[in-house]
Amino acid sequence: MSLDFLWYIPNTVEPGHRGDDTTEGWGSLDYSTGLARAAERHGWSGALIGTSWGRPDTFTVATALAARTTTFRPLVAVRPGYWHPAQFAAAAATLDQLSQGRALVNIVSGLDQPAAYGDDVTDSPQRYARTQEFMHLVRRLWTEPEVTFEGRFYRVTDATLAHRPYASPPPLYFGGASPAAERVAAAEADVQLFWGEPLEALAERIARLRELSADRVHAPLEFGLRITTLVRDTTQEAWAEAEARVARMRGEQPEAWWQGNREHAVGQRRLYDLAERGEVLDTCLYTTPGTVGGGGAGSTWLVGSPTDVAQALLRYRGLGITRFILSDTPYQREIRRLGEQLLPLLREPGTEDA
Repeated sequence: MSLDFLWYIPNTVEPGHRGDDTTEGWGSLDYSTGLARAAERHGWSGALIGTSWGRPDTFTVATALAARTTTFRPLVAVRPGYWHPAQFAAAAATLDQLSQGRALVNIVSGLDQPAAYGDDVTDSPQRYARTQEFMHLVRRLWTEPEVTFEGRFYRVTDATLAHRPYASPPPLYFGGASPAAERVAAAEADVQLFWGEPLEALAERIARLRELSADRVHAPLEFGLRITTLVRDTTQEAWAEAEARVARMRGEQPEAWWQGNREHAVGQRRLYDLAERGEVLDTCLYTTPGTVGGGGAGSTWLVGSPTDVAQALLRYRGLGITRFILSDTPYQREIRRLGEQLLPLLREPGTEDA
């Protein structure tokens, strides 16, 4: 199975996201378009566009970027609490049709600021039950000419879409580390998205998910990795930069969403707790950033030369991971650096079987 490499667009109006030193343009169409076009030029198939309450609307940004690019594929992060599935299915099918099949979807179940947008489903089992129903209904609306459905959270009667997906339904990415999340992924996701854990831990999770998904009616579940990749010309330069960055981060206040959700989300706790096992795991997985203010998907980093990081990523490929979402800051500069120095090492003949 071919490998796919996406970048990350932070989608925030506040400068300084994850240490990016760019001061102008955040939240503007020109700034985000610049990132998307740079991704196109430097070998990335698209980018994950972040979401949380208080950021610009992710779907609107993704639509604007699709209109200003030619091959860029927006991975649109959405929350069931923001959307009714029928409305979302129609919007996403329209984007996919107008962009000629470039839409990707990342379903997010984690807590945000539910009171701010009137979401009263905050209990974890209920959130995952709702997410599974959301994904099930969206998939049916994309693939069936007319849908009538009555579930625990949603219902539609004689629902049809004016636009269908362009060629095939956009793949549904999904993340989550709890048993409930894994059951949802096994039943309804197309891609289970992991964060940067050690190889042994992900091997166990992949084996469990393959077992859980053995009887699913959809295509086999695929696996993806979202991780920060700090690459410099030499191993020594990369680690010097990583340690200097951690020193700058030390004592900073974590992002508000991370500070409020760290004790509730299983996947976030897993990353945060890795530091207790050591500062560096496997060959170059740096765990310290999560203890000094980094949070969420980017709180473990692969650090090293292009060869160091490429070899680490290919070990994840050996576990069955084929979709990669990579990033580092400053975003604009690192799109080019990683596109020129790292991606060719991952696309050389024979590396897909490494």
